[in-house]
Amino acid sequence: MDWYIHQGIRTLLADSDAKVRRAVLAVYWLISVVTIMLLLVNTSKASKPPGMTPYHQWVLSIFLTLLITKVVFIVVLMFGDIYRLFAGLTNLVRKSPRANGSYFPERRKLISQAAVVLAAVPFASFFYAMLKGKYDYKVHRQTIYFDDLPEAFDGFTITQLSDIHSGSFDNPEAVQRGIDLAKAQKSDLFVFTGDLVNNVAGEIVPYINRFNQLKAPYGQYSILGNHDYGDYIEWGSSEEKAANLQKLKDHHKTLGYKLLLDENIALEKDGQKIVLIGVQNWGRDFIKVGNLDNAMQGVQPTDFKVLLSHDPTHWEEIVRYHPSLIHLTLSGHTHGAQFGVETDKLRWSPVKSRYLDWAGLAEHHKRYLYVNRGFGFLAFSGRLGIWPEITVIELKKGNPS
Repeated sequence: MDWYIHQGIRTLLADSDAKVRRAVLAVYWLISVVTIMLLLVNTSKASKPPGMTPYHQWVLSIFLTLLITKVVFIVVLMFGDIYRLFAGLTNLVRKSPRANGSYFPERRKLISQAAVVLAAVPFASFFYAMLKGKYDYKVHRQTIYFDDLPEAFDGFTITQLSDIHSGSFDNPEAVQRGIDLAKAQKSDLFVFTGDLVNNVAGEIVPYINRFNQLKAPYGQYSILGNHDYGDYIEWGSSEEKAANLQKLKDHHKTLGYKLLLDENIALEKDGQKIVLIGVQNWGRDFIKVGNLDNAMQGVQPTDFKVLLSHDPTHWEEIVRYHPSLIHLTLSGHTHGAQFGVETDKLRWSPVKSRYLDWAGLAEHHKRYLYVNRGFGFLAFSGRLGIWPEITVIELKKGNPS
């Protein structure tokens, strides 16, 4: 790839001074080689505690940005070279060489210029995603109607965060802006639906005094996500891994969050109640620890139920077919791939090839699922098009007007 781009740059700078051309090409090769070397070195480091740090993620993100930029540049050059190929073959068949004796035309500078312009789009976009987009918090409001919602809870609001991935943060003040935005919603209930850290419990420690600012009149509740179990790095022993998980559970308590581990709790208002259920992680192709039946012990069929379950495939495969009606499930996990397009008429992300429901509201026979796009980020240190989310759910009694 780099050799092919090298040829395009030479064509682009054909009229420039030879020293300038050599300097530009040298800088290009230096950036490419250094980025790949840093990526290879840090890949080996990322397999051990404390896992992938913000520095590792920046290296990976820059590599991916350059890779996609190069692909776009190459595609444009290839269109020009395909034309050159057909023109040359035509001249060869006709035995009609060009003035310089060659049958094939030279690369046109205009093609290289077009390649630079088009390649600049992903280059600029991905750097925006890394510098600004990953902290560009958006509030998504969703009103959901239920015929059997207890009247006391008509208008009850829930603020949901998911996938904080605190080990990825590199700008505490930007994170605080997101927390302040969540606080400003003044909801009745706060819930967090998993992946507090990337791998290690200590990742959340620098942010405890920030995220413990999130309070609600009816409490703060949380569950575990697949990353919280520490499965993606090597540990010295099973005891060390278990101790890390216990530390993380303790941090939930310090944050002021009641961690629901396959259990439920009744929220009462004016003599009526709804039941909040929380399960450990259960995901297709991911760790399956959660047990919904255990979590629902003591819950009556007529109770209004809200379930916290990190992975939306749990709803897809089990919850929506469960004998007991679970009215609303709140999930996260997908991040919306941190990349995509969301407009009034178009909604696309590459993650849609893996998940039936990857962001926003879904419904199946009066069983609702809301998938939060995630507060943080992982691996790619940025977000583009799929911005970090603070969800506000309003429960309403009756049917939408």
